[in-house]
Amino acid sequence: MPEPSLHRPLPAAAVESWDHETDVLIIGFGAAGACAAIEAANAGARVTILERNSGSGGASALSGGEIYIGGNGGTDAQRAAGFEDSTEAFETYLKLAGGPCVNDAKCELYAREALDHYVWLKAQGVPYRGNFLPGKLIEPPDDSTLIWSGSEAAAPFCDQAKPAPRGHTIQHTGWGGGRPLVDRLEARARELGAGVRVDTRVLGLIEDGGRIVGAVAKSDGAILHLRATRGVVLATGGFVMNEAMRRKHCPQTFRINDPIGDRDDGAGIMMGIGAGGEAVHMDQFFTTCPWTMPEPQASGVFVNIHGQRFINEDCYHGRVSRCAVDQPGGKVYLLLDSAHFSQPAEFARTDIAATGDSWEEVEAELGMPAGTLAHTMAFYNAHAGEGRDPLFDKRAPILTPLDKAPFVALELNFQTSYFSFFTLGGLKTSVNGEVLGADGDPVKGLFAAGRCTHGLPAWGHGYSSGLSLADCTFFGRQAGKAAAHG
Repeated sequence: MPEPSLHRPLPAAAVESWDHETDVLIIGFGAAGACAAIEAANAGARVTILERNSGSGGASALSGGEIYIGGNGGTDAQRAAGFEDSTEAFETYLKLAGGPCVNDAKCELYAREALDHYVWLKAQGVPYRGNFLPGKLIEPPDDSTLIWSGSEAAAPFCDQAKPAPRGHTIQHTGWGGGRPLVDRLEARARELGAGVRVDTRVLGLIEDGGRIVGAVAKSDGAILHLRATRGVVLATGGFVMNEAMRRKHCPQTFRINDPIGDRDDGAGIMMGIGAGGEAVHMDQFFTTCPWTMPEPQASGVFVNIHGQRFINEDCYHGRVSRCAVDQPGGKVYLLLDSAHFSQPAEFARTDIAATGDSWEEVEAELGMPAGTLAHTMAFYNAHAGEGRDPLFDKRAPILTPLDKAPFVALELNFQTSYFSFFTLGGLKTSVNGEVLGADGDPVKGLFAAGRCTHGLPAWGHGYSSGLSLADCTFFGRQAGKAAAHG
């Protein structure tokens, strides 16, 4: 018998006997896999989920449990806080956030149906407190629901789409809401009869006459051949833990050192390509350094090693960090005055690089040519005092002069500071989760959702917190429904 491979499906003719048969086979048990299982089961399909770990979770369980939701006038939490979020504004922002990598069809569908998706999540038992927490936050420190989680209120986005906060976080005290979110979705999938096989690693797909009909897996040392009569759903995550794939497709990630994922080794992407699918925008990645902790530091100014600004610092913390990694050299500096400086969060690993009673002293201590950083800050402070930022259009209330001595420069070093990151590129899929080939035709019997696909979170420079969970939960549902109907 031929050896199973991630790079080419095993012919069904080589399978001597099937060890298990189901209607829909789902590979991966994070939020995408769980939502696919729920909808496939609701459609009347027998469902089996394979998970290589000893339980559910994936990258979803490592997240804050925040889902990006808006449109159709706004959710209950948005309306209660006084925000009316139109579908048009929501769709426009999603497309702007996708940048040159945007999938228009997915943005349009999600914008129309996100509010219904929010209702669906609640129906699965996902709890939301329903209140709004203002401020520049990464995650709510309490069990609040709604926060600003992107660049909605910052240029250039706010000039093209009416701003509204759209990050909706599961009711959970403190950070780490992703784990209870997955737990709730897992419970619902099991309630509906989905079978789950943990500690089971998929070795490759199985194909019959150009159609994917199952998978080969290894569990407890035994090789299993599992048949799927209607469809296979890949929900395996990205490739941030696969250094060879990163070096080939996303080499800029080697500038930073803190990958976030749960065995995200690209296996699903490789299987999809091997079956005839196409992977797109594999160079895209998200990164962030938690420079807004504590929050007053959000009013700081970023400069590169030449003392030049490169971004309006009132935008999303991840957009700032992604643009920072594009800068020359191996570091950037966050400039603060005494009115806005507090000791940075320890896990951020950001150090004080220079201090001074004037920006000229800070400039000299950093070893920059005279007049570079000092001129940058003189220009910035003069215009900030007038409520303007002619270079990058930073706006109040984040826009404020940094003129209260003493002054400090924090060093955000790409190699030693905490720049967490994950990959964004993946399999090209239809809005129904079908894996598509380079010709645009579906690979029969094969579906995918979540970070192994190219979805809503498409462009690292436009990412907003909650886009990944929005993408994997909503399009996981789409894939599950489509697979159940064969």
